[in-house]
Amino acid sequence: MSPAYTIFVGTFIQLPRTKTGADHQLSITRGALWVSTTDGQIKGFDWSIANDKDLKALLKTKGWTVVNDPNTKSKSGVKVTLVVAREDQNEFFFPGFIDTHIHAPQYPNSGLFGSSGLLSWLKTYTFPMEKSFGSTKLPSIPPPQAYRVYNQVIARTLANGTTCASYFATIHVPATNLLATLCHTRGQRALIGRVCMDNPDQCPDDYRDPSASDSISATEATIAHIRSIDPSASLLHPIITPRFAPSCTPPALAQLAHLAASTSPPMHIQTHLSENIDECALVHSLFPQSKDYTSVYDHFNLLTPRTILAHCVHLSDDERTMIASRKSKLSHCPASNSALGSGICQVRKALDAGITVGLGTDVSGGYSPSVLETVRQACLVSRLLPQFSTSPSTTPTDNDPSDDDDDDDDDDGSIPREILSVEEALYLATRGGAAVVDMAEQIGGFDLNMSWDAQMIKLGKFSPAGRWGERGGVDSAVDVFGDESWTEKVHKWVWNGDDRNVRMVWVNGQLVHELVPEGEGSSGKAWRRLVWGVVGVGVVAWVVGRRLKGGRV
Repeated sequence: MSPAYTIFVGTFIQLPRTKTGADHQLSITRGALWVSTTDGQIKGFDWSIANDKDLKALLKTKGWTVVNDPNTKSKSGVKVTLVVAREDQNEFFFPGFIDTHIHAPQYPNSGLFGSSGLLSWLKTYTFPMEKSFGSTKLPSIPPPQAYRVYNQVIARTLANGTTCASYFATIHVPATNLLATLCHTRGQRALIGRVCMDNPDQCPDDYRDPSASDSISATEATIAHIRSIDPSASLLHPIITPRFAPSCTPPALAQLAHLAASTSPPMHIQTHLSENIDECALVHSLFPQSKDYTSVYDHFNLLTPRTILAHCVHLSDDERTMIASRKSKLSHCPASNSALGSGICQVRKALDAGITVGLGTDVSGGYSPSVLETVRQACLVSRLLPQFSTSPSTTPTDNDPSDDDDDDDDDDGSIPREILSVEEALYLATRGGAAVVDMAEQIGGFDLNMSWDAQMIKLGKFSPAGRWGERGGVDSAVDVFGDESWTEKVHKWVWNGDDRNVRMVWVNGQLVHELVPEGEGSSGKAWRRLVWGVVGVGVVAWVVGRRLKGGRV
């Protein structure tokens, strides 16, 4: 009989759900949490579990028997699996990341920008790469390039802790359908969008939809495919994807909006908005009747509560007000905005206007498929904004909450409001992203009945440089010396961590990625090392019990 639950034991770190603009603080708890293997949802937790004895008592009370424990094989009871985050290795559970804007076919171009801006970069790098996902000889079959790239980008994003991604694909139906199939097979939650671009004046002759009607019918074919392979929408959702206003003719924009509104609930929409100054000028020349770029989408009914607007670097206050009033969402892509020289999105202004914000890697405008890298870039670019502000507002720090000095000098103990804290950026990567993709009640945290979309992070124990051996210190770029609080460990992870720290990843309760360090053997062995029986292995003398030994939080 298959186990009914998976019990996760150790340290759990998340950002509690709060209102927009609230002060975000890490929630750090230790104990046990259990997930149903039937639906992948969190069914309960007990934060009083502090040691071996407590865990045994919980198992006895629940009538649970741990599988793979030689001392309990013959016992009756509900079978469960046990997964432990080891405190001596500085392991902890964290919600999966949500990438609200990523171009899957562009992944081979990651890190290739040349020295040009957005529009030139599209022509030089992006369109030629995307074009290769179609075949003129066998147009109904995706080329090998599509399989190789899509399988790789899914693997890379999962390895970086991304449990949900909103993907732009290409104009090709077979290749886009392959992306959806691979996401479903690999177990990644995803919004899949076939890109629509039919404007002959702005799109390459050899890479565009022949007409608006062709764009709609091709999009409908991908929607049908997604619904056929995942009829319950447990993992996949179609998303209407006009590339950006200049790439589509007015009939296409109008018909795509109608298509999105034709279902209940309406389908999601994703596009680009105000990424680059030259792009904004182009939109103004193409749509002179519209007051601004945002108004173009509003005119065609593309600003909806289920619309994701990527970048939003060059917005006016009126545009932010309009986006908020339509309840559309914003995907902040700081790495891409910097790499292409597009500018800095004023996230605080968006949040203050009431706009829901998440983070996007924007591969390959962004150079990395890691949302963690995007988190640190969101923090970094926000620290530059006060330099461009004529009248920066400040918020007193925790060190001096009574400081009301009007002096804007950083020496007064105040932090400019434009600056995002590590906690805020992590919130955008989890809870914020979940709200952007309209799954705030389902993913992004560890609340009761939420899906177990999570990652186990391993920072590792301190390893003196003199003992690194032939392989060097490659298991982790994070050095934890032992005196850090959990909050400080999380900050070190944000600033120094990478995919080497992502030990395991689950989506909807299913293990979808596991990192097996050299010397630990096969995946099965590594998994069994973390699935401990309660008696035979001396288990839960496990270091999680060390919570009582004075560690700071």
